[in-house]
Amino acid sequence: MLKKLLCPMAVVAMTLTPAQAQETASGASEPVREIGAGGRPVGEIWSRSPVYGANGMAATAHPLASQIAIDILKKGGNAVDAAIAANAALGLMEPTGNGIGGDLFAIIWDPKTQKLHGLNASGKSPMGTSYAELRKQLGDRTSIPPLGPLPVTVPGTVDGWFELHGKFGKMAMADILTPTITYAREGHPVAPVIAHYFQRNLNAFERRREMIVEFANARATWFANGAPKTGEMFKNPDLANTLSMIASGGRDAFYKGEIARTMDAYFKRIGGNLRYADFAAHSSLWVEPGCVQYRKGYELCELPPNSQGFAALQMANILKNIDLAQYPRGSATVLHYITEAKRLAFEDVARFYADPEMSPAPLDWLLSDTYGKERFALINPDKAAPEFGPGEPKLEGEGDTTYLTVADKDGMMVSLIQSNYRGMGSGLVADGLGFMFQDRGELYSLDPDHPNVYAPGKRPFQTIIPAFMKKDGKPYMSFGLMGGGMQPQGHVQVMINIVDYGMNLQEAGDAARINHDGGRQPTNDMAGTGADLLGTLNVEPGISDQAVAQLKAMGHNVRRVSNGIMFGGYQAIVRDSETGVYHGATEMRKDGQAIGY
Repeated sequence: MLKKLLCPMAVVAMTLTPAQAQETASGASEPVREIGAGGRPVGEIWSRSPVYGANGMAATAHPLASQIAIDILKKGGNAVDAAIAANAALGLMEPTGNGIGGDLFAIIWDPKTQKLHGLNASGKSPMGTSYAELRKQLGDRTSIPPLGPLPVTVPGTVDGWFELHGKFGKMAMADILTPTITYAREGHPVAPVIAHYFQRNLNAFERRREMIVEFANARATWFANGAPKTGEMFKNPDLANTLSMIASGGRDAFYKGEIARTMDAYFKRIGGNLRYADFAAHSSLWVEPGCVQYRKGYELCELPPNSQGFAALQMANILKNIDLAQYPRGSATVLHYITEAKRLAFEDVARFYADPEMSPAPLDWLLSDTYGKERFALINPDKAAPEFGPGEPKLEGEGDTTYLTVADKDGMMVSLIQSNYRGMGSGLVADGLGFMFQDRGELYSLDPDHPNVYAPGKRPFQTIIPAFMKKDGKPYMSFGLMGGGMQPQGHVQVMINIVDYGMNLQEAGDAARINHDGGRQPTNDMAGTGADLLGTLNVEPGISDQAVAQLKAMGHNVRRVSNGIMFGGYQAIVRDSETGVYHGATEMRKDGQAIGY
């Protein structure tokens, strides 16, 4: 059955054309190889087997981080302990996507309470910088820049670790952080995809060096001899010292102690806006995940704004109004419906999603079945709409991230995502601390009438979202897919692959994806001035030429992209409710690995 459904995607490029030959991290071109994939005794030729384990499972973007998580589980830690340990390791080993200078969101299935718990560990803008002062600092700029001190918001990750640990953790935090501290001091070999991203980040920093203000610290930490290369042993003794202070002094070491004072002094020195008071005042939020029924007993769960998680729920609410399984998975019809549902949902993201403490959104209405049907009715089955707009409330009265998931023998499942936002972040590293500050503040709007407008002490709109699925009311799947606006549409595509087309966990992530980019954005003004309202539909090589031609005829602006970069990085764990056995998956677009035991 899968062969028939996936025939349009079974054309994954067997031979690279000269145009498809990709530039490697060293700058050389890979040779054209007249050879394709080998065979498989079971499953699809473009995928591999999921990983199975009865006692625990970890799926992360780096094999060493996955191994650290499994080691923590074997030593008696639970899934939360292991997730924190893996996240700390990824901040060292994959700093191109995350680190303690960024923010964190998590969904936890707690087998004791039989409930989902959500954590929003995102930071705020400087309390002492008004909207008027920021506009003055921006000068002639019409948006917040991606680099330098202006887009930096308070890092929420460390507080997120301690909130998770305080509520669910078992093992001492010092023991949880020890593996990463050791690797930071002694070194670890750089993985190939991460090496590629190191070079991309260095190139981007060099192109926009004048924005950064101070780059010497970042250069000394990662780029003293150029970008780290594949297989090179990399050390970060400054990060080891920082993590050691956190391990012994707790979250207050970061937000109120020596680390906070160092960050304060650094921003004063370079003319930034964050101050000691901003770090000292920071706290995370425990939030209620939202869920919507899709079909066949499957329920998708996400976190509310200021994240974009509910965009995935809105897409699911739209798409459940049509039986996609009647069409082949890679057909133009299915891709068209997914794209139009994404465009509709993201119009509401651009209009309503912001810090709920300052600009609450009409969430019940946005997630209602009635509204989903109304939005579905706007989709022309034969033609792409030139533009959509946001709904009118019927009220009465290119991001880089890491995603990981861990599950333990007791049934606890952790879905965690963490990011510095754009690439490695702002380009700024405080003296001697070994981590880069995020540039999440780039995502504020400057329209004073917009819900996401910049304000002092406000959380910006967030792209990073963990996901979870239930089946027949029971915990089923913790999963995520990193990468800016790709995340909600990636969550929905994975869900469709599993629910509508019967793919296994590994195939659901390896299958070719689409990424629609464009439409109004949360950073626009209320009118969406300058937005590309039709946008571009980016497709991977596994989408057939026939489907691409049909999509173009339907009015979509289609572009083939062969390097996988904009299509995210997927990790997932499924729990069999009858046997308790875990299935784990990670994918080809990253260096990661799923490990079970």
